Amino acid sequence: MIRVLLVDDQPLIRSGFRALLDLEDDIEVVAEAADGQEGLALIKEQLPDVVLIDIQMPVMDGIEATRRIAADPALAGVHVVVLTNYGMDEYVFDALRAGAAGFLVKDIVPEDFLHAVHVAARGDALLAPAITRKLIDRYVTQPPPARAGSGLEELTSREREAVALAAQGLSNDEIADRLVISPLTAKTHINRAMAKLHARDRAQLVVLAYESGLVAPRNS
Repeated sequence: MIRVLLVDDQPLIRSGFRALLDLEDDIEVVAEAADGQEGLALIKEQLPDVVLIDIQMPVMDGIEATRRIAADPALAGVHVVVLTNYGMDEYVFDALRAGAAGFLVKDIVPEDFLHAVHVAARGDALLAPAITRKLIDRYVTQPPPARAGSGLEELTSREREAVALAAQGLSNDEIADRLVISPLTAKTHINRAMAKLHARDRAQLVVLAYESGLVAPRNS
């Protein structure tokens, strides 16, 4: 059973998502909250598998709530998916840097929404290669300052190559083709890199690749 917690200040949005989720036999909505502070308290109490959280809310916004979830070792198994009205808005990159596993636009079709919840519950990244490329195109021309002590020195040369390709938006299969290795080996390199860099998921790994300077942003 996938345990989901909804955090959104709009009751109608919460009701709509809950109605969809309640139709699934393998999904249970364990709680709802109207702001990030209330949501954070419920998350610590309920320990859901997936949190669907709005970016802009009163009291505590979704980005700050995501940052606190990611920083709490007790919540390591909680996968945060941020919700936005605007798709590639200015807050999405901040949410990913804060530790979100991915994001969904609120006008997503029901089938894709339910699929996304299952993907997040498995611990897989919700950023498809096409979405990763859009993020890169939008944001890397103005990257945040490079971070010192990124941990890149812990990576093997093959792991660094795999991370650099992931940061370009390549899937595991595409990374395998580029490096002439099996998809399983590519996945292993990515997983080991995430562990060494303390990245919660593939989305955060992409952010770290740019912040550390492993991948240079393209100039537009």
